[in-house]
Amino acid sequence: MTERFKHRTACRLCDSSSLELVLPIRPSPIGDAFVPKERLHEEQELFPLDCYLCAECGHLQNLDVVNPEILFRDYTYRTSVSLGLVEHFRQYAESALKELEIAPGGLVVEIGSNDGSLLRAFQAHGMRVIGVDPAREIAEQATQNGVPTVPEFFNATIANDIRAAHGSAALICANNVFAHMDDMSEVTAGIRKLLADQGVFIFEVSYIVDMIDNMVFDTIYHEHVSHHALTPLERFLNRHDMTIFDVARMPTKGGSIRVFAQPLSTPTRPISERLKMLLAEEARREIVKPGVYREWFKLIEKRKRDVLDYVDGMIRAGKTVAGYGASTTTTTLLYHFELESRLKFIVDDNPLKQGMFSPGAHLPVYPPSALTELKADAAVILAWIYAKPIIERNQAFLSGGGQFLAPLPETRVIAY
Repeated sequence: MTERFKHRTACRLCDSSSLELVLPIRPSPIGDAFVPKERLHEEQELFPLDCYLCAECGHLQNLDVVNPEILFRDYTYRTSVSLGLVEHFRQYAESALKELEIAPGGLVVEIGSNDGSLLRAFQAHGMRVIGVDPAREIAEQATQNGVPTVPEFFNATIANDIRAAHGSAALICANNVFAHMDDMSEVTAGIRKLLADQGVFIFEVSYIVDMIDNMVFDTIYHEHVSHHALTPLERFLNRHDMTIFDVARMPTKGGSIRVFAQPLSTPTRPISERLKMLLAEEARREIVKPGVYREWFKLIEKRKRDVLDYVDGMIRAGKTVAGYGASTTTTTLLYHFELESRLKFIVDDNPLKQGMFSPGAHLPVYPPSALTELKADAAVILAWIYAKPIIERNQAFLSGGGQFLAPLPETRVIAY
């Protein structure tokens, strides 16, 4: 794919062309494409974010796919900057090896291994490890730090090369990357080639049931082209000689699932009760039908109207309204709620974002102290999942007469 983006005409799980637009999310620039002052003259293209449901298998997906070379080759986020994630991965490795009874010395391969934080946890338990990640600089650094990493996008060819050099994998992991891949059939065929007959494939993704229940629609951005439910996933994996045998609910990303799959032709592990229960719940809620998504979109639009009523009221009164939070998800929220032309600036706790300008709209990003220094009257908490700690850390803004607006999951004003 040499173009900047392409539009699919078939479901990426089952190849059906029977696709219905169920979430017409407004276009936005690439979510994390914050720019420095010297690049303000560059116009940043808006890409579609519409979500379609496959009438054949029930998979929710974006059909407009930004070239992954643009999104991932110069990726800057490193897992190790989050202390919480490092501890999360330590527990992940320990529990996976223990519960799945995987012997030391086996090969663990991670797709989208980033800086190798998870694989280092497996190394500590005596496992051999290989990472695969297209972010060349991060992959090179991980290799230098003792986690051998292939600096490429995972595919069947890479899988064959790893198997030829290191043997089959006892465990293959993919954390928050199974939603990023456009050609899932190619990737999954490679996973099956590399996986040992008694091996396990573990992947974590945002769970569409939790996205709906927790109003987390802003994790729909250009890196995420699939929004997963278990029912279509199982059908898809069966096509590649794999089957799900267990699933765990996770609190990360506003609600995720950790899915455990094994070869369909050589199953060695029983189907768990919690998997059966979740599949039954998806059937009860008709998660593969368009109705649930139409109702969800109505709620999203209701929240949007509530937010705009508040913000426009403040602007008519001559007040200054800012935003709080400069991340990938906040770009989706800014553009879908049409706040990009209404807010004066954004504040963020991350020093790396301060001094930058937001994607597309080029709103300046300042430290939180700017709320009082620049006399903002209100701030929309764009990073609304973190509303509680944001409010707790900024009591001085509130005590000085400022107001916070949390847009989701319910719209609420926080003031003294």
